[in-house]
Amino acid sequence: MYDKKVAVVIKDDLLPWQKLNVVSFLAGSIAIEFPETHGNKFVTADHEEFLAFIKHPTLVYKADSTEKIQRAFRRSKDRELAIGIYTRQLFDTRSGEENVLEIAKHTADNLDLVGMIVYGENKKVDKALDGLKFHD
Repeated sequence: MYDKKVAVVIKDDLLPWQKLNVVSFLAGSIAIEFPETHGNKFVTADHEEFLAFIKHPTLVYKADSTEKIQRAFRRSKDRELAIGIYTRQLFDTRSGEENVLEIAKHTADNLDLVGMIVYGENKKVDKALDGLKFHD
C-alpha cells in the first residue's frame, strides 16, 4: 500500500494534444524532483532493460472551470504539497528558458493555470482535490 500519491489536474477545455502535453511535462517534474518516486527498471527474460515508471499511483482529474483549478491550487498550497504548474502561456514558449521567464512574470495568485500536479500524503492530496472528478 502506498502512503503517497501523484495527482494531475487538467483544465477540461484544452485540446486533446494539449492535455497530453501538459500531463507529460507535469509527470516529468515529479520524477525529476523526487527520486523516491522512481520504480525499478523493467528487465525482460532476455535481459533487455526498459525505463522505470513512477511507482506511486498517478490519478488524473479534470477541472471544468478556472475556479476549480484555482481552488485545488490554493488547497494544495495550504496543505504544503509539492506542486508543479503549467500555465496557458507555456503553449507559446519554445524552450525551458522561455518557460522559466514566462512564469517569472506572474505572481502565484495570478497564474493562468491549465494544469497542475501534486505529490504528497494520500489524505492531503485527497483533501486538496476534493470535489474534482477523474478525467474521462
